[in-house]
Amino acid sequence: MATITKDMGIIEIVEKWPDTARVLMEFGMGCLGCVAARYETIEQGAIGHGMDVDALMKALNEVAEK
Repeated sequence: MATITKDMGIIEIVEKWPDTARVLMEFGMGCLGCVAARYETIEQGAIGHGMDVDALMKALNEVAEK
């Protein structure tokens, strides 16, 4: 079972579960190629973009578990 946590890096999860990129973009995090995506955690990026962190985590884990 895949488990993505808030403290994981953005690029880390996209490399391990490529379909998560779509989820991140749907939630409004379209800057996957920016420098910040290389060092920010999912939680940091979500907060920076004004996202609902819990809803994002649920959606990411649903995609990763497929």
